[in-house]
Amino acid sequence: MQTEPSLPRSRAVVLSTAVLLGLWLILAAFPFFWTVWGSFKVQADFFSRESFWNAITGPATIRQTGGSLTGAGYAGAWIERGFGHAVVNTAIVTLCVTTISLVFGTLGGYALSRSSRRYTFWILIAALVFRAMPHITLVSGYLLPFFELNIWGYLPTAIIVLVAINQPFTIWMLHSFFESIPKDLDESAMVDGCSRFQAFRLAIMPVMWPGVITTGLFSFLLAYNDFAVTAMLLNQDNQTMIPKINSFMGTIQTEGTIMYAVAAVVSATVPLFILVMFFQRQIVSGLTAGAVKG
Repeated sequence: MQTEPSLPRSRAVVLSTAVLLGLWLILAAFPFFWTVWGSFKVQADFFSRESFWNAITGPATIRQTGGSLTGAGYAGAWIERGFGHAVVNTAIVTLCVTTISLVFGTLGGYALSRSSRRYTFWILIAALVFRAMPHITLVSGYLLPFFELNIWGYLPTAIIVLVAINQPFTIWMLHSFFESIPKDLDESAMVDGCSRFQAFRLAIMPVMWPGVITTGLFSFLLAYNDFAVTAMLLNQDNQTMIPKINSFMGTIQTEGTIMYAVAAVVSATVPLFILVMFFQRQIVSGLTAGAVKG
């Protein structure tokens, strides 16, 4: 047998795969790093129509600030326009939406996964239909009662709507995770003297943490990145980050405010990058656990 040609061929495959992955990483990461770089320039450089290299060398930035890099965009967004208040509002909304969604989604998903009733299937179908509806359609139905009750514009109002929109997704996802856990586990715990809730808390939840973390991250991203709900239900004083960034974009005709938006985008993206990197193992293990039954 001739095995020598397979070695160079395997090296060629590994090399070509590494090159393709490297190119893909560069293309995927370039927009983010380019935005980070541009956030330290002035508008005349980063959006220059004269030359692409102005965004790199920064001639207008040097003329206006005396240096090739400037933090004016961050100062304008955080200090002049109060972007920090929007960050606090976003933290409150995302924390509340994620916590409430996980509590009810975990209990509901577990109950549906262990139920033998026929209506369980139709509950899941109804949740799926509700989740598939456009968010803007759901929000428009809430506006009239919110105006009549005088609760429009406040953070709890947006939290309630976001939980209602997100809850079908968490129930579906956590239901699939619970389905992958054998029923013998909680039945064995109940044979040993645990109640149904004790079996759920002591036997099932320790196994479910990867799935809970994965579902919680998706719930967090939904609330963190939401624009339709928060833009329609929150007033100017209670804006979250995404509508606040949009308000910077709305004043593009004013010199410099577009750089506030660029700096705010970087400020909003960096925490997501850190969060995904920190929980990457839990996300992968959670998705894998949810994809395998039995």
